Amino acid sequence: MNHRAVIFDLGGVIVDSPMEGIARYERELGLEAGFVNRLIVGTGDAGAWTRLEQGKLDLPTFCDACEADAATAGVTLSARDLFGAMGESGGVRPIMLEAVRRIRERGLAVAALTNNWKSDDGGLGAKGIGLDRHFDVFVESSVVGLSKPDPRIYTYACAELGIESREAIFLDDIGRNLKAARQLGMATIKVADPHQALGELEELLGFSLRG
Repeated sequence: MNHRAVIFDLGGVIVDSPMEGIARYERELGLEAGFVNRLIVGTGDAGAWTRLEQGKLDLPTFCDACEADAATAGVTLSARDLFGAMGESGGVRPIMLEAVRRIRERGLAVAALTNNWKSDDGGLGAKGIGLDRHFDVFVESSVVGLSKPDPRIYTYACAELGIESREAIFLDDIGRNLKAARQLGMATIKVADPHQALGELEELLGFSLRG
């Protein structure tokens, strides 16, 4: 297959996974591992988390709604403290940015496709640290009003790139996001270890992404 573009998730791919902070917060509260993720998936489109990522809630309103969702599940938590823990796990991975640089250098298009939210001051975190300048296309759920794994956000990203979905490779750290991309014909790579993921990407692209 002749791939024309690579699409990267941000959290857990380009930057360290916020799931590490979530897991740490769960341990501190004595919660069962994976509670927050199950809450997000279980509440679906009506849940606070999805509405935040789709730009329908500001952060203060989200905090109240998220805590209410958790209370319905029998758990008391602080959404502010949860976000604080997530923020401690957000370092940029230089090896991934180098891969992005090399892909673009070879003439392929590169996009970021992220579920994110607007910060208290209205800014968007990824742009705030300048990540958008590394990509040809930068798709944020809170801007377009759609979030992964909704197939429409993948289709939107491909349209912005000017490609068909089958011409894209998609990297993400969450299985259900990858499943949706595969159903649209994308090649997918699950990112657990960055080096392993880049090795798989090198095999698909046919050139080196690392020094």
